Amino acid sequence: MAELLVARETAPGEHRVAATPETVGKLTGLGLEVLVQRGAGLGARHDDAVYEAAGARLVDPGAPVTAALVARVSPPTPEEVAALPAGTVLLSFVAPHRNLGTVRALAAGEVTTLAMELVPRISRAQAIDALSSQANLVGYRAVIVASYHLDKYFPLFMTAAGTIRPATVVVLGAGVAGLQALATARRLGAVVKVSDVRAAAKEEVASLGATFLDVPEAGDLTGEGGYAKEVGEDFLTRQRAMLTEAVGAAHAVITTAQIPGRPAPILLTREMVEAMPAGAVVVDVAAADGGNCELTDVAGPVEHHGVLVLPGHDLASQMPAEASALYARNILAFCGLLVTEGEVTLDLDDEVVAGSLLTHAGEVVHDRTAELLAGGDA
Repeated sequence: MAELLVARETAPGEHRVAATPETVGKLTGLGLEVLVQRGAGLGARHDDAVYEAAGARLVDPGAPVTAALVARVSPPTPEEVAALPAGTVLLSFVAPHRNLGTVRALAAGEVTTLAMELVPRISRAQAIDALSSQANLVGYRAVIVASYHLDKYFPLFMTAAGTIRPATVVVLGAGVAGLQALATARRLGAVVKVSDVRAAAKEEVASLGATFLDVPEAGDLTGEGGYAKEVGEDFLTRQRAMLTEAVGAAHAVITTAQIPGRPAPILLTREMVEAMPAGAVVVDVAAADGGNCELTDVAGPVEHHGVLVLPGHDLASQMPAEASALYARNILAFCGLLVTEGEVTLDLDDEVVAGSLLTHAGEVVHDRTAELLAGGDA
């Protein structure tokens, strides 16, 4: 019987956990023995006793790792990687382009890493797609945060004292997070406008009751896996010109444009923020990758010309119970693919496994990350 270790997260501000008491019982049903580091679920409102009752065995965070599988949420540090025996299979977000030191340590330690952000977006991997499960929460939370900080009603109000016009919200990026932000802002009564470079997004945006902001001569810039392609400076110049007018009348801007493995494109410049009305709010979901807003600071809020710019990189962790429930089910679904009769069987020919594979047998096998390492990036 193989063991699965659920790690206690150590990254600052990370309150999620990779398994919940609900999924522990199902993991044991796969034939796994589930080990949970003490305190792993506290941030998500699950105490140790509930894990024990679900069938897990508690272990100290500093105890030697013996498990064949290790599940976590945030990328491990190089020091945490050093505690993993060769041959361990790690299931985790890694953000390899931002954590090349961790990637080097994983390869050097002969850890097999299945990075949750690399899970291919295909039908049979939908239950494993943690990027989408977390992005849904992020899009919702971004609008709630914006509405809290905005000194204006979102909906139209008609009162005896006069009419209050609805807030205008501009969403940059119509992926999972952007579409959820659109839907949430519409539910709150805002007028919503959305920008995206993918042709298919226009129909989705319209179906949810928002206005699509077209970039002149854009064409279709849909890339691999349904993500947006990286675009050139000429396109960005035209996009910014179009957006300047739109955000100049916006009370809230939610930015969600990200390109896997690359810095986030700057869509909202200093000058564009300065054109926004005083009291407006920007929530930058892409903050961890540098941000879509030129003024975003991952360390905290920035106020500029009366506009509040908020980093949104940790929005999922601000809803730890819900986020953990979804992520834990993603991990459970992945384990269902990896475990046969209680033993880990890694099928490298499986397109989900192959697509998610970051390191294996002492090598970095993900092409983009290998290129970054070869280029000497830190």
